[in-house]
Amino acid sequence: MGLSSKTSFRVRYSETDQMGIVYHANYFVWFEVGRSELFRELNLPYTQFEEQGIGLAVIEASCRYRKPSRYDDQLVIITEIDQLTARAANFSYRVYLEETLLAEGKTVHVFINQEGRPTDVRRYAIWSLLEPILEQQKLQRSLSI
Repeated sequence: MGLSSKTSFRVRYSETDQMGIVYHANYFVWFEVGRSELFRELNLPYTQFEEQGIGLAVIEASCRYRKPSRYDDQLVIITEIDQLTARAANFSYRVYLEETLLAEGKTVHVFINQEGRPTDVRRYAIWSLLEPILEQQKLQRSLSI
């Protein structure tokens, strides 16, 4: 288990299809909301990356839909950093309606520079803020073995 964050939100009408069920692509939007909130809770909003010319590009995304969600449902998304390195980050997500798991997903990201090329984040000042997170993640893994 990695570092995690819990974000609550309500399904908007515009996020549903003609059948009244949340359109599948919206889960990926919610995953981004979860990632943004997780970084914000770590005092690392995306704006800090962008100010240093760093992006976090999605290179892989998946979602397993277990149960439908509908307009006005109050949902919770749990976002975890599964792996963080100087070049990439892997996240997992679980979307709940109360105690019911509705969907779970994963995304894989690479850090990119302003030219859109993969980069090593250790070259940037933000590494001093990311490194303690990486160390905490390693400690959590070693304690769970």
